[in-house]
Amino acid sequence: MFVPRRTLEEQCGTAFDVDFHTLRDGLDALAAEGRIRISPDTPEEAIYLTELYTAEATIARRIRAMLEIPTPPAPLDAGQIMAAVAQCMAIQLSDEQLAVLQSVFTQRVVIITGGPGTGKTTLVRAIAAVFAAAGKICHLAAPTGRAARRMAELTGRPAVTLHKLLGFNLNEGRFERDQDDPLDTEALIVDEASMVDGPLMGHLTQALPLKAHLILVGDVFQLPSVGPGAVLADLIASGAAHTFALKEVFRQAAGSPIIANAHRVRQGSRPDMPPLAHDHLLGEFAFIPQPTPDATARAIIDLCVRRIPEQTGLDPVRDVQVLTPMHKGVVGTLNLNQRLQAALNPHAANGKPWAGRFYPTDKVMHLRNNYQKAVFNGEIGTISAIHPNERRLVVTFDSRQVHYDDIEGDELALAYAISVHKSQGSEYPAIIVPMVTHHYVMLQRNLLYTALTRARQMVILVGSEKAVRIAVAANQPQQRMSMLSWRLGGGEG
Repeated sequence: MFVPRRTLEEQCGTAFDVDFHTLRDGLDALAAEGRIRISPDTPEEAIYLTELYTAEATIARRIRAMLEIPTPPAPLDAGQIMAAVAQCMAIQLSDEQLAVLQSVFTQRVVIITGGPGTGKTTLVRAIAAVFAAAGKICHLAAPTGRAARRMAELTGRPAVTLHKLLGFNLNEGRFERDQDDPLDTEALIVDEASMVDGPLMGHLTQALPLKAHLILVGDVFQLPSVGPGAVLADLIASGAAHTFALKEVFRQAAGSPIIANAHRVRQGSRPDMPPLAHDHLLGEFAFIPQPTPDATARAIIDLCVRRIPEQTGLDPVRDVQVLTPMHKGVVGTLNLNQRLQAALNPHAANGKPWAGRFYPTDKVMHLRNNYQKAVFNGEIGTISAIHPNERRLVVTFDSRQVHYDDIEGDELALAYAISVHKSQGSEYPAIIVPMVTHHYVMLQRNLLYTALTRARQMVILVGSEKAVRIAVAANQPQQRMSMLSWRLGGGEG
């Protein structure tokens, strides 16, 4: 979000041979034009792009204002909450879950975080049911279309993207909803909150009524947002919001080696993954050692084409997703996509590819938000038709057909293999993760943890055990430069 002034001075001096006085004059001129914001009172004399400063200051100001407004008495007591949940969901809440539900009415801002199997989804369903039982207007939203659809499927209630909730106006490049035209809601539940970046959270808090309840649900140990900031982590670190860190792994989930190993990785322990011989049956969690990146790539192709379909009946295109730390290299997304396309798509053996890359039935990903088409960054679909004479193709996303002309082709990429970052907010029946030391720059604990938590039925790690050890030991993700926690604690803004 910002750069410390001293760091900027040192880097400009080294890279561009800019002296102190010239830099100071340039910064003053940019600040006078409103392009940057210099905060001399912050601990590191932070320098922001103006829009990022505005976002950070808005989040802090609005959250503090929400927290200062007293909450009315809870409309339901513990017994009524249990009854409402039992009626809607036919489950018995744990003591931990009941405590969260009771606090939702007594706190303006609540954060629910925890690893897989700790009941976050159950709580989202229960919170929505309890607000409905209390006669409160409650909205459900998520940062991506995939996450919103998954939220709707799991809760049985409507859920939308944050951009749709806030009424993004494509022509004007702004959100329709703000503090002058706020959301008509008494409670907002945001799932996959770790994916929400600073600018988007700034717009959200500005549009949320100060007397509403904000419930942020996410796994703070996953990768942070692609955009600037680390909002969920900063909110938790500040202590301003009431945070529930769910620790109890429920019995059914505890029996899953995927969930057990995800928690081991999160805690800094090596996953339980005895090497699997070439012809052995694949289990729910498997590690297949390979001596080189080339051998790893060949093993991944064999898993997708032969072993997984033969042993599990899963569809290699629809049900299996390769998640890799990087784009380049033998086991990066670029090379693996070309090889998997050739191996899995019979159309690739015949004819000329559209835009030099695509064939009918290819698995593709949309790369950036397109509000006119209502397709969002990270959505995966299948090419259902190519019309070369008309220079367009058709992609089916969840039974909805979207047309692309040749100019729009750069909004698509092959998706047989995708980056771990692009997988956030999604789940797949089976995932395959190449682990090679050539990716050591990207081998981080939170990256491996995020990959493992994307799988529902099967995880297969392929490559080097040393690479797995490196990833588990590397618990130093790149620091996000943010003053949000400081501002929430009473600092400037």
